[in-house]
Amino acid sequence: MQLQQLQNAFLQTYGRPSEAAYFAPGRVNLIGEHTDYNGGFVFPCALSFGTSLLLAPNTDGVFRFCSLNVSEGVDVPLHKLTEVLPDRCWANYPLGCIAQLVRRGWMPQTGYDLLFSGDVPQGAGLSSSAAIEVVTAFAFSELWQTRLSRTEIALVGQASEHEFAGVNCGIMDQFASAHGKKDYAIFLNCDTMEFQLVPVALRGIKIVIANTHSPHKLDSGAYNARVSECQTALAQLRSVRPDLKNLAELTLADFEACSGAITDAVAFRRARHVVGEVNRTRRAVEALQAGDIELFGQLMNQSHISLRDDYEVTGPELDALAEAAWQVDGVIGSRMTGGGFGGCTVSLVREEAIPAFIHSVGEAYTARTSLTADFYIAEIADGAHRL
Repeated sequence: MQLQQLQNAFLQTYGRPSEAAYFAPGRVNLIGEHTDYNGGFVFPCALSFGTSLLLAPNTDGVFRFCSLNVSEGVDVPLHKLTEVLPDRCWANYPLGCIAQLVRRGWMPQTGYDLLFSGDVPQGAGLSSSAAIEVVTAFAFSELWQTRLSRTEIALVGQASEHEFAGVNCGIMDQFASAHGKKDYAIFLNCDTMEFQLVPVALRGIKIVIANTHSPHKLDSGAYNARVSECQTALAQLRSVRPDLKNLAELTLADFEACSGAITDAVAFRRARHVVGEVNRTRRAVEALQAGDIELFGQLMNQSHISLRDDYEVTGPELDALAEAAWQVDGVIGSRMTGGGFGGCTVSLVREEAIPAFIHSVGEAYTARTSLTADFYIAEIADGAHRL
């Protein structure tokens, strides 16, 4: 939606014009899944679709949350800005960010009218939640002159998701939304927050996202269960490696040498995925920098197989899309992206093969699942900014 349309919508909603407008993108992760909360590497990029926020202060002492994507608005008085809303209310995502800022000492002296509008497909695993968190944290950080860095803004969003949405997510989604840069992906060490912007020059190859329309639900409990299972593996490994801070520190050789300490079979498979995925992510970034796109694609495929067999977060819909993509000429690599349990795949596809890819994969997917997939050709975009 264009800015003028958003401004008209704000005027219609609140009866007066907005005073500022902001945008934060969703993200797609090219490789490095379920490694972020294990202290590992990820390789996401920001997308051209995301969440816009228009706002203006009011004199009523109330934060009014409205969204063009949700029918119900929510009013929160100033004295309740740090309280979680009941019934998994959508406004917990932006409210949680405001609460984090209030707890850091920036107590607003006035209320605000807020209007959100997002074009990230809901439930697709492309970080619509991170986009609304980061746009809120970025906007109020600027308005209240907090001088927070983009990394600190990402951490505000992560804390909001932990405390107000009940999802023990890692930092990747918020970090990509805050730090994204057009035509670059972010090679991020989630333990140290050190990162490198890596040019994505694919030369005749496009990033194609396929939406299963089987919504992924991080708050279903399955995501938090994976976090717990990794913690179990880590605790057992510390019986022989007491210095071990997180699973991602282990090389493949390290894991082979000490993995016998993991007595829980499920925790063993979760740890094996994490260690392997960290290794694959390093190799994939090196391959991209060396111009070896074929190796990058092979590592994407291996990532999906590990997420399917060891981490068990793909499911029949994501498997159907990835496995169909692997059969199409011109596909360099394909894998699930995001938390899993539904959502999207990301594929690298030669431009001339895209029509055949969409037709062939779409038909195969419907035949296996009776669902219809949507396909988006992704553009890599900038992170949070004022409009």
